[in-house]
Amino acid sequence: MATTPEHDKRVAELTFVSVYPHYVNKVEKKGRTKEELHQVIEWLTGFDDNKLQELIDEKATFETFFAKATLHPNAELIKGVICGYRIEEITTPLTKQARYLDKLIDELAKGRKMEKILRK
Repeated sequence: MATTPEHDKRVAELTFVSVYPHYVNKVEKKGRTKEELHQVIEWLTGFDDNKLQELIDEKATFETFFAKATLHPNAELIKGVICGYRIEEITTPLTKQARYLDKLIDELAKGRKMEKILRK
């Protein structure tokens, strides 16, 4: 299913700080930790805890968040369906990157082993 320009715009304008608490809640409810969440985010984006907090404090949009990120070279190995979209078929780079993050967090919450999530 292709994304629409409206969907892509919503993703771009969404602030990371608005979804971050949901990420933390999702993984902690399933017995995972905030530290594991940060490890997954750092693997994908290159952001350490300090940089992540900086982006949260400045209320960075996903557009800014991913513009400042250095995506892991193995990010393209993230495949599958998330939020009703097949990641491999998303053509808008920013929307694809946001769905990469969603997929990794989903895998973490589902109890997948960290070495599998991080696609080493």
